[in-house]
Amino acid sequence: MATRIFSVVGRKNTGKTTLVVALVSEFRRRGRRVMTLKHGHHPADVDRPGSDTWRHFHEGQAERTLIAGPALRALFERTPDDYDPVGLARRYLDGADIVVAEGFSQAPLPKVEVFRPSVASAPLYDSRAANAGEWLAIVTDDPAFRAACPVLRFGDTSWLPTLATLASSGALEIPA
Repeated sequence: MATRIFSVVGRKNTGKTTLVVALVSEFRRRGRRVMTLKHGHHPADVDRPGSDTWRHFHEGQAERTLIAGPALRALFERTPDDYDPVGLARRYLDGADIVVAEGFSQAPLPKVEVFRPSVASAPLYDSRAANAGEWLAIVTDDPAFRAACPVLRFGDTSWLPTLATLASSGALEIPA
């Protein structure tokens, strides 16, 4: 089975991470091998200054530093700003059935948007935009919101399984 990818997008503080976690849990419940990819706007800072790995990477200027423990590994890598989610998934997330990316709103990926009018006055989705066809669905708490793509409501009883099916079937197959 080929790896498939889609992205969860939305404005700041709309609940993208919460939706990613819910979708990952639903895909896992379905027996899928799921991996995630998060777009960040700032350099990742996940290592403590002065730790051994920090020293290897920062003082020694290693190209890559891998810390491997009994149940967890973390890789620090120097790389040009390559925000191609398909390339990143191909390089680091081999073997996934589905990759759920968070962010990457400008990438040509199938998208699920979280829209909450209490946080943002308008969604990212624009029916007149050239990329409007990339939207698989919009999940919202606005009972009046309508769009040309499927709109699911957080208050609906089966919105999550329905969304997981829509996202899985509409996800982009990553070429080998």
